[in-house]
Amino acid sequence: MSTYIQNLHHIVFATKNRIPCLQKNNRSVLFKYMYGVLKNKKCHVYRINGVEDHLHILTHIHQTIPLSSVIREIKLASHALIKRESLFPEFKGWQEGYAAFSCHEEHKERLIYYIKNQEIHHQRISWEEELISLLEEHGVEYDEKYL
Repeated sequence: MSTYIQNLHHIVFATKNRIPCLQKNNRSVLFKYMYGVLKNKKCHVYRINGVEDHLHILTHIHQTIPLSSVIREIKLASHALIKRESLFPEFKGWQEGYAAFSCHEEHKERLIYYIKNQEIHHQRISWEEELISLLEEHGVEYDEKYL
């Protein structure tokens, strides 16, 4: 029998201390680079987008690669790019943790739309409200002091 796996993940992480330093004019460079990192890890990227202090990634993760390794690689490689190219002068690094949610294929289009429209979404809701909503929607227990 062959191996059949669907590992669709919605990944969210923020800048260190949620510093709003990811200026819009250079975000596309960052997102394209992250796309390349994921592609090199045999991941299929559906959407990457974000705002000044955090970003969202919707990707299929190859079954041979642990989620934590993928996220560590994205953070390390993108941090190096940001520093090397001076993309975001106020950038101090990425937050230590992340949120990642496994997603059903039937929700993929809705998530792509949601991630694509982050700027509009964050005119109505804060980062913390968004994160709490996602954690609660997925039944993840959390401690508010770590948000």
